[in-house]
Order: sequence, then structure tokens, then C-alpha cells
Amino acid sequence: MSKIDFATLSAWADKLLPVTEEAGRATLDVRKRGFEIMAKNDDSPVTEADQIAEGIITKALEQLDASIPIVAEERIAADGMVNFEGNSFWLVDALDGTKEFIKGGDDYTVNIALVWNGVPTLGLVHAPARGDTYVGVVDPHGTQRRAEVWRKGKATKIAVRPRGPKVVITGSKSHEVPELMNPFLANYDVAEKIVIGSSLKLCLIAEGVADLYPRFGPTCEWDIGAGHAVVRAAGGRVHTFDGVEMPYKKPNFLNGRFLAEGPAGTAA
Repeated sequence: MSKIDFATLSAWADKLLPVTEEAGRATLDVRKRGFEIMAKNDDSPVTEADQIAEGIITKALEQLDASIPIVAEERIAADGMVNFEGNSFWLVDALDGTKEFIKGGDDYTVNIALVWNGVPTLGLVHAPARGDTYVGVVDPHGTQRRAEVWRKGKATKIAVRPRGPKVVITGSKSHEVPELMNPFLANYDVAEKIVIGSSLKLCLIAEGVADLYPRFGPTCEWDIGAGHAVVRAAGGRVHTFDGVEMPYKKPNFLNGRFLAEGPAGTAA
């Protein structure tokens, strides 16, 4: 597919919404019955839940449009990096926050993103244990946006909030870098810091619950692609500390430092 429009993206989001929920139910089923914790080549943990959920998602994406490459975390871990031409592809992290999942916590997510011409244009972030699903759709031409959160079967529009003199920061439970984070925080009057796992940090920015999410530790593109699309749809940005919008299809799909935020200086 050489072109795509907002109507198609929005229809795809509607079709993928129940897919994320199905994948989420699968993770909850695995956790209920018990599971083995395995180690990938980089020593990070993986479970049957990661693998089952990814299988559900990749099958649905292949049925949706088989011409679009799929970059999926567990598939890459098993088979190695995927090579393809162009800058349009799916990003799948079927269980972001595996450590949180293993501990029995609620802060893990199912993530699907469509990167189109290098830019996240569609994203779904589902939190199975919370029952929330965030959806972001952005017209590739930038003229239409859809940002919402589904709770108890009802969709509510979301948007980043104007930033006032006091800010709410969100950050990681297990990947913070204090020697870099603390000097960053010194530049702001911090009213509150919300510590939460997985891509939910990006969703807090999109929903207007937090103002800034600085990330100094390493991440992969599949960790942030869906949340990035939701933030964009809600009127925010995810960019490097040089102000450049986060690029995609980088070597090994690895991210550097970034900042997710809404607009600055617009609230009293």
C-alpha cells in the first residue's frame, strides 16, 4: 500500500481494539494458571504470555494488510532482526512491562503501532489488568486526529494539558537514571512525580494527567511506538532532547534519550 488516509487508519483502529483486548485476556489467563519465566539472549525475562499475545496480534495484522512488515519484539528475539525496504511498518510489543507482569502488578500493556513513512500514525495501548485501552490516530497529512481512552466499554476523548508553572512528572519504576534525571528535574517546579510502569507513562501525558516524561535509559521502538502515536493524536510530542521528533527504523530499533510532553507555557 503506497497511500493511506485517516478513514482507513481509524477503521483499522476499530478492528484492532478487540485484538488488543483478546491479547490482554490471554496474558491474564496465563498469569492465573501459572507460568515459567524464561530468559532471552539479552537475559531479559520472557513468558508464555508474551509469546501467546504476540501471536494473536501478528496474525490479526497479517490478515489486515499482509503487505506491511511487522516488527515484533518476541519474533525478533527468536529469529533476529527483520530487514525490509521503506519506512512503513507495524511495531508490536505484546507485553510491555514483563517484570511487572511477573510480579503480579497492573502496570503492563499490550502495544500495537503503525509507523507510516517514519512517523507513528496509529497506536493502541491496552492495560489488561486495569481494563483501559488508549487509541491514537493521526492523519499522515496532519489534518485529523483521534485520541481516546476506552473504559468499561465507553470511549472518552483525551488531550494533553496546558503546562503551568508547577509540573507533574511521570517516570519509570525500574529504569530511571538518577544522575541524569535529577539535574533535569532541577529545571522545574515539580508538584508531583508519578511512578508507573510500561507505556502507561506516555498515556498519562496523552490524557493530561502528567506534563513531562523524560527518559534517559534505553528503550526499543516497540516500547514507545504505540504510546507515541497516542501522544501525537492528543496534541503532544515525543522528541529527542535536541527537539527533533523521535525517528523510527533506527539501527536495531533502539531509542536514545527522549522527552514526551504537551504544550509549554500556556496555563496560569
